[in-house]
Amino acid sequence: MPKRKRTTAKTEKKARPAKRRTRYRFKKTDLGSGDFFLVILMYILVIFGVVMVFSSSYYSAINAGGTPYTYLIKDLFFAVTGTGLFLLMALIDYNELRKAAKIFMIIALLLLVAVLTPLGVTIQGAQRWISLGFTTIMPGEIAKICVVIFVAYYLSAKPGRVNSLKDGIIPMLLLAGLVGGLIMKQPNMSTAITIVVIIIMMMFVDGLYWRYLGGLVGLGIVGSLMLIFMSGSEYRLNRVVSFTDPFAQMSGNGYQVVQSLFALGSGGMFGVGLGNSIQKSLYLPEPQNDFILAIIGEELGYIGIIILMIVYILLIWRGILIAMHAPDRFGMLLAAGITLMIGIQVMMNIAVVTSSMPPTGVTLPFVSYGGNALWLFMGSAGILLNISRHKTIPKVEAQEEK
Repeated sequence: MPKRKRTTAKTEKKARPAKRRTRYRFKKTDLGSGDFFLVILMYILVIFGVVMVFSSSYYSAINAGGTPYTYLIKDLFFAVTGTGLFLLMALIDYNELRKAAKIFMIIALLLLVAVLTPLGVTIQGAQRWISLGFTTIMPGEIAKICVVIFVAYYLSAKPGRVNSLKDGIIPMLLLAGLVGGLIMKQPNMSTAITIVVIIIMMMFVDGLYWRYLGGLVGLGIVGSLMLIFMSGSEYRLNRVVSFTDPFAQMSGNGYQVVQSLFALGSGGMFGVGLGNSIQKSLYLPEPQNDFILAIIGEELGYIGIIILMIVYILLIWRGILIAMHAPDRFGMLLAAGITLMIGIQVMMNIAVVTSSMPPTGVTLPFVSYGGNALWLFMGSAGILLNISRHKTIPKVEAQEEK
């Protein structure tokens, strides 16, 4: 018979399983450790946008340049270069943005001033672009992300300052007034309103008291009404009037909205089929831009719009989760600001296309044609991915029981 192994206290101690102890720490890892679901959602929107830009711009491109592929080629270029920007922002530590926040804000303000000089390019009565020869840039779009970065930096530098009249509320109001005022000079009321709303909502996320929030919202509404009804703003006033009854001004300011409603109504539940839109046949002006959702509704129906909205909701949900799990206050506010920027533009675009608010120049994120907007949102998604790579994770260590 085999001899039984003698057990001693020493061997018993060695035989015991190691006790697991969990600690929490911050960990920075490679690109693969980020929110991969966010990347999938972003590229679903980008690829879908390229397809719909080609479909919606087919006749506009032929009419403008003789070939249906003009906008498709440009949009593909923006998507490819946007991917480079996305990867760059995903790989550079987002804390570097904190260090350069003031520089970004100064650059944005200088560009907003420069666009009002002879350097600015005027298209259809609006001076919103600066030509670089091979392409144009829109300082208003650049200002959005610069404002988000600066507000996140400023509020996170001193927790609690958001409820200080001197250190928080007044500086943020001055920032909103300065940036919004310069953008209104272009004129571009929709972008100005978007930036002001982003600033106020970021303050709310940082802990702004409800009574202060109500005051800022009221102040914003009064300011908007003053801009609409003040002397020399007949164009904005006409847009508001046409919004109340677009069919009464079908040959004027209500034309684009009416054609949008015709497109949505023609699509019905399931749509007329991809590529079969009637309204894009030079009825709806520049359908690949702000009103691309109308063509989506016509060709893919309400079902197509609902699926698209689900993708947006999932993307916003991922942004909220990233903000909630950010390792520091700056990362939380930065992720929240980017998520707010995406969500606000989606809601405003839907409201315009469905005639729920006056027409504006707000694009549908990741989908509408436009290089500046696509670069902005893809780069911003890269920042979100970057923040998700720095979340707090559990570290499990084995420790011998004593």
